[in-house]
Amino acid sequence: MDPLYRQRLRYIACDYVMLNIGWLVFNYVRFRSLPIGWVGSVGHFMALPPVVLGQVLLPLLAVGIYALSGYYNHPYFKSRVDDVLNTAGVSAVAALMMFFAVLVNDDIPERLLNYQLLAILWALLAVPVYAGRHYITAHTRRRIRSGRLGFDAIVVGAGPKARALAARVERAPAKTGLRIAGFATDGAADGAMSLDDAALMVEQGRVRNIIIADESTDMARTADLMSRFIPLGCNVYMAPDRYNLLTMRPRVQSVSNEPLINISSPGMSACTANLKRIGDIVVSALAMVALLPVYAVLAIAVKADSAGPALYSQERVGYRGRLFRIYKFRTMRPDAEAAGPQLSRDGDPRITRVGAVLRKYRLDELPQFWNVLLGQMSLVGPRPEREHFERLMAERAPYVALLHRVRPGLTSWGVVKHGYACSVDEMLERLSYDMIYIENVSLGVDLRIILHTINTVLTGKGV
Repeated sequence: MDPLYRQRLRYIACDYVMLNIGWLVFNYVRFRSLPIGWVGSVGHFMALPPVVLGQVLLPLLAVGIYALSGYYNHPYFKSRVDDVLNTAGVSAVAALMMFFAVLVNDDIPERLLNYQLLAILWALLAVPVYAGRHYITAHTRRRIRSGRLGFDAIVVGAGPKARALAARVERAPAKTGLRIAGFATDGAADGAMSLDDAALMVEQGRVRNIIIADESTDMARTADLMSRFIPLGCNVYMAPDRYNLLTMRPRVQSVSNEPLINISSPGMSACTANLKRIGDIVVSALAMVALLPVYAVLAIAVKADSAGPALYSQERVGYRGRLFRIYKFRTMRPDAEAAGPQLSRDGDPRITRVGAVLRKYRLDELPQFWNVLLGQMSLVGPRPEREHFERLMAERAPYVALLHRVRPGLTSWGVVKHGYACSVDEMLERLSYDMIYIENVSLGVDLRIILHTINTVLTGKGV
């Protein structure tokens, strides 16, 4: 089994066992707090079917809440502060949910006792869980510090700077856990593998970490390396000075205080990522059901207005640079791109009469709820572009590859502020908003963008 999943299962199993212990003790406390003679002996109480069922299911509920908080997303390199804050905060939420699910129906005469029981429940959940987590975290830290546990990394680059960076990383194994497994380059270098061999090792799961330390100062070269490795799903690191030069913006996130930045991950907490994905699934599923009559009417209108299919699909660049097919209601003639990829423009003769209305109110985008449900897109995120136009953008803004750290969106800050792009210049202007969004992802920002999008749909400001 993959070490990452094994470590995640350790935390999950430990939490479940500790939560069972805490809930079992609490049931005893709960029994002692009930009116005398209500249910007989403690053994009789513990054997009641609802109590037995709760003993199995309620700890599972709490584990689900911990998972939603993002605690299991990154099972390595947890600090004591992480453990304390997550355990205390999420245990409080779990205790409230258990209280309203079970205790609120108990016949407890004094209201003050309810609050006391709630505090006891929180303590009996938090303390055992933290004890188990502390043991796993401390044990893992000792294994990393001793060198018994490490994570192989390939350094892309074989020059003096690359080897100096590799030496610094290896001198601090307790902080990063990274072990240099080799160097990779597309030129001749002693002891270095090819970039294709490095990519193959990542695809085979033998290496999960890539450190870009190429000697070249060409940003297009750096962007090409990012585009090569980010789609493989590995961690891609870069030195801060190189990242700042690439994006022209400082960023403070680092890997355990080492001079490396994980450029394959966005500036978004694990909890936000989980809640965002759950929201995507729920909203897209409900929207597709609720909009079925609208889909039918729009499909008939498109078909009646011009020859060709009602739906139109097109290949776009998505999450981690992977290609996917985006779905839209057709707004142009079927032969609109017979001469090759073209952006739409004001008064574009290729746009049909119904298509103009759909674009004005953004109704042509409605089928993309299916892409959101599949996980290819999110409700909010940078709009996905075609490979052809992304290459044109990359020639002038190499950091465009950084967009692929998040799922592309049904709507975006760039679309809200700028609308449809009619040229590469306008696409680059929209890109600046999307880059700012990626560095400031939050549920609150997403909600504001969605509200602006709804206003656009209702007022017809889509073009």
